Amino acid sequence: MQNRVWMKLLTLQNRVPDFKVGDLAIVSTLNFNNIKGPKKPKDSYVGPFFIVALHGNNAVQVELSGEFKNKHPTIQVSLIKPYQPADIELFPLSNPTPLTVPLVKQSEDKKIKIIIKERRIRGKNQNEYLVRYKNPVHEDQWLAESGIPDSDKLLRRFGDVRRPQA
Repeated sequence: MQNRVWMKLLTLQNRVPDFKVGDLAIVSTLNFNNIKGPKKPKDSYVGPFFIVALHGNNAVQVELSGEFKNKHPTIQVSLIKPYQPADIELFPLSNPTPLTVPLVKQSEDKKIKIIIKERRIRGKNQNEYLVRYKNPVHEDQWLAESGIPDSDKLLRRFGDVRRPQA
């Protein structure tokens, strides 16, 4: 019984939180070896930074700013934590830095890559299309033609693939 409780605690402790585009995260300075000054008094995490894109389940792309602007923006999920702002009642002298929200173009993670299949809905004179997103985090999804941005271009490409010219 004790072993089961111990294993449950270990798995919960090592669980990676789910991140979404637009979330705030703090980044570990473990691999940042060119920060000026001695290593010991440096912060172990810096940020907060906005998550711009997800690269599968193992990496995220953050919008780095300040002295970290020249760093590579894609970071492993194991090296970031969700940002939790300091409580002003507990820490009245801390001055939170104002954050500017970056403009995210048509939600990068929801851009449609290709239309895979077509199906007709019974009783309605309407088709649904199975779409695949550019970001591999999202699964394929059935959408009506009205729910697909740039549907004319994607449907034309889908028709060309289904009926190749001789």
